[in-house]
Amino acid sequence: MKNIKIIALFIFTICLSSCLNDDDAGINFSYELVPIEEVSIPDQFVRGDTYEITASYFRPSDCHSFSGFDYDRVSNERTVSVVNVIVNDRTCENLEQTDLVDVSFNFLVGFEDSYIFRFWQGRNDQGENQFLVMEIPVVE
Repeated sequence: MKNIKIIALFIFTICLSSCLNDDDAGINFSYELVPIEEVSIPDQFVRGDTYEITASYFRPSDCHSFSGFDYDRVSNERTVSVVNVIVNDRTCENLEQTDLVDVSFNFLVGFEDSYIFRFWQGRNDQGENQFLVMEIPVVE
């Protein structure tokens, strides 16, 4: 009987400790879109081939790091944005806008006659999204 009480107390302790909220122990971070400055993309595509597309951007601070791409696909149109993760737990130092960071993704050409790429370049003074738009024809 004594063993059952000890086991029950042990299980109760485990259940109680598993309900503790210690989420504050993690790293405080956020995500931010970063304007694309330049793009390296072929002048034309061949159907069925895969191409590396390179986007270049300025890293705003030493707290910013490349996280990936936000990629939206509608019909033959592709909207591409660079996403950075920002560590918010320390003082960030702004970086000079002198060295571009190159990041790439692979694009598999499907059955469209052309592809329209819209690369996000930030917002204008009215808060409207601005894009570098490129139409790339597909050849046989």
